[in-house]
Amino acid sequence: MRHATSSSRVPAVLAVVVLSLSGTAFAQSRPDTENGRYALSTTTDGVLRLDTRTGTVSTCNNNSGTGWACYAVPDERAAMDAEIGRLQAENETLKAELAQRDQAATGKTDEALPKSDSLKKSEPKVAEGGRRIEIPLPSDQDMDRVMSFLERAWRRLVEMANRVQRDTSGKI
Repeated sequence: MRHATSSSRVPAVLAVVVLSLSGTAFAQSRPDTENGRYALSTTTDGVLRLDTRTGTVSTCNNNSGTGWACYAVPDERAAMDAEIGRLQAENETLKAELAQRDQAATGKTDEALPKSDSLKKSEPKVAEGGRRIEIPLPSDQDMDRVMSFLERAWRRLVEMANRVQRDTSGKI
């Protein structure tokens, strides 16, 4: 019986040794995707790889001559952050230059110039009593333009009436 027990232990021990060795080999060859470092997504050209620790995105392709190669995808966020930083620095420089010019300017006053619009119509003036409002009358030039327009409109209306009368009298 002893012989049978020891012979039945050998396959069990051998199985444990094989499993432990294969487990070690499996742990060593296991890619970082299994412990959460990378997230992979297949694409038509290869694989898209996200490094969950750094946030870097790479495209991986299997080239026939060289094998698998991964290339980092340009990060638009990093480019925008760099541009924002550049613009902020430029803004600070321009503010400093403007402050120097303001200090160097002599004879500058803090009073604003009066704003007047030469095309703006004058407001109706209130007489000294406060109850009468003076309204500016149209100029002679404005009156001539209105009269010329009315004369042309009247002539055209009369011409239209004459044409209609001629057309209807010839058809009757």
